[in-house]
Amino acid sequence: MPAVLLHQADWLLWLLHGKLGVSDYNNALKVGYDPEVESYPPWLLSQPYSSVLPRVQAPGTTIGTMKENIRTQFGFPEDCVICTGTTDSIAAFLAARANETGKAVTIFIFFFYCTSNFSVELMSLYLNFPPTNKVTSLGSTLAIKLLSTKRVEDARFGVYSHRLDDKWLVGGASNTGGAVLRQIFTDDQLVKLSKQINPAKASPLDYYPLIDIGERFPVADPKMEPRLDPRPESDAEYLHGILESIARIEAKGYKLLKELGASRVDEVFTAGGGSRNEKWIEIRERVLGLPVRKALQTEAAYGAALLALKGAAASAASAAAQ
Repeated sequence: MPAVLLHQADWLLWLLHGKLGVSDYNNALKVGYDPEVESYPPWLLSQPYSSVLPRVQAPGTTIGTMKENIRTQFGFPEDCVICTGTTDSIAAFLAARANETGKAVTIFIFFFYCTSNFSVELMSLYLNFPPTNKVTSLGSTLAIKLLSTKRVEDARFGVYSHRLDDKWLVGGASNTGGAVLRQIFTDDQLVKLSKQINPAKASPLDYYPLIDIGERFPVADPKMEPRLDPRPESDAEYLHGILESIARIEAKGYKLLKELGASRVDEVFTAGGGSRNEKWIEIRERVLGLPVRKALQTEAAYGAALLALKGAAASAASAAAQ
């Protein structure tokens, strides 16, 4: 088998369709693919390792049908097609249905190993490990995505753009997020302490909540250290300060995108862990100066399903036209 570079999504899809070396232009952005010209840059193609780069297609493009042994084992129909995927944050954006210019989505992403019965059984087939339902948390990210008519890139601030059909998802990903809260408070404490917070009142505490050293966006500083002191005597005040500080990072991110030339933000949808705390949503509305709405669908898996539905519909229409 020839060597080939695969992203996690590419590898999982390969297990289903069996065609090695296929990716999508959202994931392939990480290895230098330019979705605007639909090609890798010449300098990359001239490298001796360029032969391992995957072939790139638009997200949601039909690759082929499911491998027969997988299809029969899990009971999928014969015409079940496999489509190219996307990244987790873009899938969450698609789930939020923020499909107009100026709409933005802030996604609080927790990283977990796969735990669904299907994914566990599938990987156990290929990797020869016993199926398990154990979950291991790996960390978190606060990702912001703004639908813009203009592509914006600036490595100084960790800003980049993903292509989404004929528009651009401009944004960045901070290392702050819900994992910081989980290190300090239990779920029960978060619920009880949040009830004691007045979201209309600004917290005087100024933190930069990180779980480890280093930040990517809106400041690209690999040496930035977490700042979670001083801690007040009141746990509710401490939580208020952390929530507000994360909201300030979010606001700084959207302000930066506007300064760099992206379309103006007029509404923010929220997904992931940050969408479950109503007091936090009210804090963010005050700090951002924008309406913040909980997305009707907050799971990235829903967005991936919408993408697959789009690809399957296109595949069916193409087959009918032949």
